[in-house]
Amino acid sequence: MRLAGKVAVVTGAASGMGKAIAELFAAEGAKVVVSDLRVEAAQTVVTGIESKGGTAIALAANVAVEADVQQMIDTAVEKFGKLDILVNNAGIMDNFVPAAELTDELWERVIAINTTGPMRTIRKALPLFLEQESGVIINIASVGGLYGSRAGAAYTASKHAVVGLTKNVGFQYANKGIRCNAIAPGGVNTNIGTTMNAPNPFGMERAMAGAAMNPRSGEPEEIAKVALFLASDEAGFVNGTVVTADAGWTAY
Repeated sequence: MRLAGKVAVVTGAASGMGKAIAELFAAEGAKVVVSDLRVEAAQTVVTGIESKGGTAIALAANVAVEADVQQMIDTAVEKFGKLDILVNNAGIMDNFVPAAELTDELWERVIAINTTGPMRTIRKALPLFLEQESGVIINIASVGGLYGSRAGAAYTASKHAVVGLTKNVGFQYANKGIRCNAIAPGGVNTNIGTTMNAPNPFGMERAMAGAAMNPRSGEPEEIAKVALFLASDEAGFVNGTVVTADAGWTAY
C-alpha cells in the first residue's frame, strides 16, 4: 500500500492511462477523485474501484474551464480533507495537422486542454501543497513533447510546453516539499485516437515516418506503474524531470 492515506486527483480518468492510474492508485491505498468530461464513464471506474475495496468518487470536469478546475480540487478537499497527488492526464490529439494548415481554432483547443489545463490545476493545487509542505504533481506529456514530429504542430507544441512547465514547477518549488515530474509515453493502446476524426494526410505521413522503429505499443497499466513510482516516496529524489516510457522507441 504505497499510497496509504494519500488523496489523489486524476484528470481524464474515465479511460485509458487515466483509468489505469486511478485504479492502481486506489489499489495502493489512495482515495481517488476520478475526473473526466464523461462522468458516467468515470462513475463506472469508481464502481470498479469500490468493488475491490478502494475509495473513489467520480466528478465531471473540463480542464479547459477554470470553474471546473476550481470545483474539482475543492471537491477533493471537501470529500477527503486534503490533496496529496495531482495527475494531469487529460489530453487530446490534433489530427496531425501541419503548421501550414493549422487553424486558430484547433491550436487554441489543443493548447487549452493539453497545456492550459495542467497549468490551471497546478495553480489551484500549489497553495494546498505549500500549506502542508508536501505534494506530488505528475504530468502526462508525450514523446511528442521531446521530439519534433510525432504528431501535428499544435499537439507537439502543447506537449513541449508541458515538459517546460514540469521542469519550472519542479525546480521552483523543490525546497517546499513539492515534486513535479512528467511521463512521456510512446505509443500506448488507449482511446485518445477517438479525438481524431480526419487525420491530415501530409501531417500523418510525416509524423508516422519513424513508426516502423517503434518496438511495440504499450498498455495503460504500464504507464500507471511509472506514475505509481513517481507518486510514491520511492521517488523522493526524482523531481523536475521527464520519465520516458516507450519500449526504447526514442533510443534509436
